[in-house]
Amino acid sequence: MNTTTTSIRTRLIPALLVLLFALPMTRAAAQQSSYFTIESYYRVKWGYADEFIKLWKTNHYPLLKKAQEKGDVISIKAESPRFHSGEETRWDFRVTVTFKNVEKAFDEDLVTPYKKLLFPDLDALGKSEQHRFELLLAHWDIETAEQVL
Repeated sequence: MNTTTTSIRTRLIPALLVLLFALPMTRAAAQQSSYFTIESYYRVKWGYADEFIKLWKTNHYPLLKKAQEKGDVISIKAESPRFHSGEETRWDFRVTVTFKNVEKAFDEDLVTPYKKLLFPDLDALGKSEQHRFELLLAHWDIETAEQVL
């Protein structure tokens, strides 16, 4: 083996090892700092969708807005379908929330600090939220990912 080949190998192998070990760390750091979006679907008892949405706007939306003001939530979008579908595929309300990162998306206490601030009577809030969930027939969450085209 000549000295040129040896010199290339001695420089190339450590560089490849650095890349090999740095790539997963870079990928993990990118995933940790990237936004995380969840779509929540709600199927409500027939005739109660408007009441459910009103309760959501009154009770939960202000908490999400506070989290957005703090920077933990990037965006909030709430929608109702324009048309109806069959019972097996029906949903009455969809909320899409984009969080700062996956940790914020699964932080069970994300909105807790804002409850007392926005709702001095926590018992009344609890009862109102209980009623909102009594109106539900089904609820499911879906993680969504942006597609790079």
